[in-house]
Amino acid sequence: MASMAQPEAGETPQGSWEDQRRKIALICVGIALVFVTVLHFVLPEEPAKIFLDRGGLGYPFSIQNIIWIVFAVGCGELFVRFRVGRDETEQLSRNYLPQDERTVLEVSNVGEIYRIVRSSPGASTCFLPRLIQRAILQFQSSQSVDQSSSLLNTSVEMFLHEVDLRYNMLRYVTWLIPSLGFIGTVVGVGRALAYAGDPLHAQDPTLLNEVTRRLAISFDGTFLALLLAAVLVFLTNLAQAREEHALNRAGQYCLDNLVNRLFVRKGAGGERRV
Repeated sequence: MASMAQPEAGETPQGSWEDQRRKIALICVGIALVFVTVLHFVLPEEPAKIFLDRGGLGYPFSIQNIIWIVFAVGCGELFVRFRVGRDETEQLSRNYLPQDERTVLEVSNVGEIYRIVRSSPGASTCFLPRLIQRAILQFQSSQSVDQSSSLLNTSVEMFLHEVDLRYNMLRYVTWLIPSLGFIGTVVGVGRALAYAGDPLHAQDPTLLNEVTRRLAISFDGTFLALLLAAVLVFLTNLAQAREEHALNRAGQYCLDNLVNRLFVRKGAGGERRV
């Protein structure tokens, strides 16, 4: 069997990013609060009404400020997902399996590959080492190439579902942001109508201007929410596509360099394949 490079130690495994999701979310909330504070002092009056609802009832606990905080939490989730996607892609450069055109793998020498993969960073979390370990264990127990290939295909399908589940929080955030915008619009319209219906303002010559201004601010919140949600949806699709592409490449790598190289001698399980 051709020599294979030992995986480098000391690199960040995928699991550490998953474990730090809450910490990253809290950091992003802090960044959002700082960002909103900076906007409060930097933006002129009119833009501040659009992006912060500065001067509105209940400020600084406005819908716009809450939207910024939720958007920051979504950005934190995206950061984790992009880093996990990067780690998954880097697994393909570790040379776990032989890639020349002549090497075949038998039961007697796949154990060495299993030990190398088992001790590598991310062995229990990243897709590629998990696929290799499952295929090797199946081959060692059954000495059947077909069963190993079937298990590999099943595992890839399961991991695709696992990738989809990882994006549940991001999907919720991208739903929550426009929902908050619509809530802000409903609240703003209600306040504007209540202002217009107040007998104290019935004879006010600026009544129409004031009601129009209040309605405009409420719709500005929806515009901000839809804009931020669109950014999150775009980046979410990129991150998910990156993870799914890494999984597909991992499955193809295992098929080309592991399953298609498995060899069973005649008399050992009744199957022979190169």
